[in-house]
Amino acid sequence: MKLLEMQGIEKSFHSVQVLYGIDFTLKSGNVHALMGENGAGKSTLMKILAGVHRYDKGVIRIEGKEVELTTPKHAQEMGIAMIHQELSPIPEMTVAENIYLGREPRKGPFVDYKKMYEMTEELLRSLKVAVDPRAKIGSLKVADQQLVEIAKAISLNAKIIVMDEPTSAITDKEVEQLFLIIKDLKTKGKGIIYISHKMDEIFRISDDITVMRDGHYVNTWRAEDIDNNILIQNMVGRELDDYFPKQKVQIKDTLFEIRGFTQQGKFEDISFQVRKGEIFGIAGLVGAGRTELMHAIFGLDKPDTGEIYLEGKKLTIRKPQDAIRQGIAYVTEDRKQEGLVLQMSVAHNITLPSMDVFKRTGLITSAKESAVVKKEIQDLRIKVHTPRQQAGNLSGGNQQKVVLAKWLIKHPKVLILDEPTRGIDVGAKTEIYKLMCEYVATGNTIIMISSEMPEVMGMSDRIMVLSSGRLGGILNRAEFGQESIMKMAVSHV
Repeated sequence: MKLLEMQGIEKSFHSVQVLYGIDFTLKSGNVHALMGENGAGKSTLMKILAGVHRYDKGVIRIEGKEVELTTPKHAQEMGIAMIHQELSPIPEMTVAENIYLGREPRKGPFVDYKKMYEMTEELLRSLKVAVDPRAKIGSLKVADQQLVEIAKAISLNAKIIVMDEPTSAITDKEVEQLFLIIKDLKTKGKGIIYISHKMDEIFRISDDITVMRDGHYVNTWRAEDIDNNILIQNMVGRELDDYFPKQKVQIKDTLFEIRGFTQQGKFEDISFQVRKGEIFGIAGLVGAGRTELMHAIFGLDKPDTGEIYLEGKKLTIRKPQDAIRQGIAYVTEDRKQEGLVLQMSVAHNITLPSMDVFKRTGLITSAKESAVVKKEIQDLRIKVHTPRQQAGNLSGGNQQKVVLAKWLIKHPKVLILDEPTRGIDVGAKTEIYKLMCEYVATGNTIIMISSEMPEVMGMSDRIMVLSSGRLGGILNRAEFGQESIMKMAVSHV
């Protein structure tokens, strides 16, 4: 049965058309993957379905009945729930309060907290989510917040559930849990619209796949009728012959060295060297201490012991400004919360860490700033209407390029990239990889944390594996293999 039909959907923002006659059909009891590069229009289409945006032209039918989805509340009443990629819980409220916000069970004029906590406990138990309903949601790890958001959507008893990158911040174990939940929802006749850049997930759980490109509908297939290559080709409009465009570069002398880094409860006695021209990958399971180690190196946290050397010179790094001044830059894994000021323009985000360069007698010289911004936008192929465009309005891949641009104009010798392609599409990933290769070709070095095994093996010259905060081992490129990396990753668990 056709649960949802969207036909000829068009949408423009300020005279810029972003959707051109999109068709999309969701069947009852099916998972329908919606695929496309960042900027293809997937999120806009789903926000129209969720009542966030009004569409200019087209028709929407739910179970054969034409509807006008005017507000998010109206969409919820019509049986539509959306789990957004960017979570927005209210941190100071409990799990139960977040799930039932605006529809709390009442006893007369008062909220019936006892019943609300019981309902939440029953809901979480049914989904096998081990979270305390009374815990403040801000105290939970991101993975648990994601599972609570999924529970909230299910509590709405929605017929149509949109999942936008639901596994971007959860572990493999939690992914398996989510897939069991999806399987159960299918048996109950629910329709799932699933958006992800993880190809293995798409082919594992999808019944149908629709591809969008540059705001246009491309095609819809049964999942068993296409393969990875056909899907990627249709998404980007070309074949990606070199998905990991790793270039052979001459690995020179040691540029950067860490000796005996220890932080109680996080990592212990970590030492490694990185050479000029090298991409040095860091792998490990969630909780292995990878990000914590980089935070300590960059001055965001204070290690108990450890020494840092750059070009043979011992550095003193007490805060990030010390690291930046001495030629070390850090691209955080959370670009929206820590890497960008979303309300500011692309231009100002790019030049923010370098304001001292653009000042003359205390005033910013706009001509110099504009020239630098223009060059970075061209060099990194950042898709913007204008440099004055808000960073928050860019696609994920272009936001990541803006974060890279703001550090590259500092010309760091060591660039730390923490999950550099998380949540961005295959085309944008390849462009990021090319930029990484260009950067190290000039004799600089990259330290890259990645949870994606193909990425860390495809782009690294060597891989250091951490296991429960300890060094599991370091592999040369000829030794790379999923099995060898996983053995090291669990060696201290």
